[in-house]
Amino acid sequence: MAKPLRFRYSPTRWSLGRVREQLYADLDDNLGARARSPWFAAPSGYEARRFEMDDGSLALFCWTVEDADGADGHPGPTGTSGGPGGYWIGNTETPAELWRTQKYGFAETPAAVAEWAERELQATLWEAEPWLESYPTLSWFFLPVLCSKDGAETTRRFFREANAGFPDTTRADALEFYESFLADGTLDPYREEMAAKLGTSEVFDRTRMAATMGEFDAAWLLDRAGYEVTPEIEVTTDHVIDYRAERPDGESTLVEVTRPVPPQRRTADSPLRALRDTVTTKTDGQLAAHGGGVTLFVDCTSFRDDDWRRVFGEQPDVGHRPAVVFRLRPSGWVQGYTVGRVPLELAE
Repeated sequence: MAKPLRFRYSPTRWSLGRVREQLYADLDDNLGARARSPWFAAPSGYEARRFEMDDGSLALFCWTVEDADGADGHPGPTGTSGGPGGYWIGNTETPAELWRTQKYGFAETPAAVAEWAERELQATLWEAEPWLESYPTLSWFFLPVLCSKDGAETTRRFFREANAGFPDTTRADALEFYESFLADGTLDPYREEMAAKLGTSEVFDRTRMAATMGEFDAAWLLDRAGYEVTPEIEVTTDHVIDYRAERPDGESTLVEVTRPVPPQRRTADSPLRALRDTVTTKTDGQLAAHGGGVTLFVDCTSFRDDDWRRVFGEQPDVGHRPAVVFRLRPSGWVQGYTVGRVPLELAE
């Protein structure tokens, strides 16, 4: 599986001639390429080129330009001393000259460079998928996978055709829900980490992607209840728990999320069995190893109306305590029940 988009940083001096000889020539020989000026002005103190390949892939490269007095006062990626250098990002092959360079995330790269690249990539994304332009925050948040080498088609299809995992709704309603939630900035500090969970696989896996959105649903529910959420909490069993939910007074709770596959897309013959089977898989593995102290969120958002009515009507035990079983709709309507003593105060 390929990784989400990241920058490669070359801590050496670059010139337009070197860019032509060592980057453009390599791309053109292997893929057929056009080197063009970027769509947006390069960051102050940098020159830039946009490479468009015959196979539809894209790469961006910007490099520092010496100040008039010969000094290079440019910041480098997090953990470096800065100075002259070049930044490469793209969903195409990497030229040989950059093979041994270090990779950095958007948040680790100088802000001016990251913002310029995001503008270029987002405009390119909207040209290919104009319907996404109505959701600028969602486009920005998931940009590292929506423009990734192997995951662009599958992640775009998930939002375009699978309504981000919501059944019985429209694409517009589904995406507007996530657009609104992401716009409040709750998950901004963890953007690349969370976006990467959607995956960069060439294989379209609606079930796995919908399960990822269950983590966003849980974050929405916790945020709505006034908790600060921190994802990917490492615990002493060498497992990682999805969230720590912390109240303003400092009291915190670990939360793990699971999302049952609805009966229509699995061998389970009823929503109750689908619920139990999914929770059993989680509790027999990760949560059993942890030995308690984790609240399980069971997101039944993928269930259609009739399946959820049966679950909510019977409110079965799910085999783990404490647990929150819920179903979310893109209108913000949420319904659910608890099992055991849940150490969280959730909004009504």
